[in-house]
Amino acid sequence: MDAYQSVGIRRRLRRFFRRDGRALIFAMDHGFEHGPTDFEEHWEHVNPKIIVRKVVRAGIDGVMMLPGIARIAGDELRPNTGLMIKLTSKTNLRPKEDQLLQSQLGYVEDAIKLGADAIAATVYWGSPQEDIMTRQFGEIASYAHDLGFPVVQFAYPRGPRINEKYGKKEDYRVVMYGARAAAESGADMIKTYWTGSKKTFAKVVDAAAGVPVLLSGGAKTEDPVDFLKLVWNVIEAGGSGAVVGRNIFQREDPTPMIKALLRVIHRNEDPEEAAKAEGLI
Repeated sequence: MDAYQSVGIRRRLRRFFRRDGRALIFAMDHGFEHGPTDFEEHWEHVNPKIIVRKVVRAGIDGVMMLPGIARIAGDELRPNTGLMIKLTSKTNLRPKEDQLLQSQLGYVEDAIKLGADAIAATVYWGSPQEDIMTRQFGEIASYAHDLGFPVVQFAYPRGPRINEKYGKKEDYRVVMYGARAAAESGADMIKTYWTGSKKTFAKVVDAAAGVPVLLSGGAKTEDPVDFLKLVWNVIEAGGSGAVVGRNIFQREDPTPMIKALLRVIHRNEDPEEAAKAEGLI
């Protein structure tokens, strides 16, 4: 018979993943990681309550936030919206030589107090500070699992010895390595980079050994269909969805993009058809 914790982890994961095992999660940590300038194009979205209200109404499966933003905007979530609290981050104000380290902003108890369904932390695999982040993740994962909470790793290969041009086919191996390291270090969900093709991303999914792999959405694409095609390729490669920030909040009305993404992720709809259905083209 399952331990109580195992039941809790599975139940909480289902708050993000629908019956098809896929999820669309909104990312809201950019104000800390990149600065408020990320919101300048549509400034009202700098207010987390406004943008979180919009994405929840559009039907998003889950939302990822840092502890302080969850305190400000957590009341905008619906009971069936998964809440992921990320406990590590960094600012772009740091000196360049210190950019490859994520600092811990809170503890598992803080995430639980905020009503989290999952707890996340980043590891920069290949960083000179990899050991610090690995230790952080291990401590977070151990305690969270003891209490029945799933743990998400943002598995990002970054470091002076790594070629960060992930679009080249010869570089998919470092993303695959990061996903495998995430699985082996105890992640229940993995967020990582696109590798440039369905074939190579499928290897990343294979390397994760059954742990769901979600796309890190990245910078906003000017043509929304391009992003829908990217997410469609992730699903075709066996990925479990996407964690998306800028491609949602940097659009004046994020609802059509969210609904189109939900069509692609959960209904396997052709990206162009999904875009037409939601008025994006």
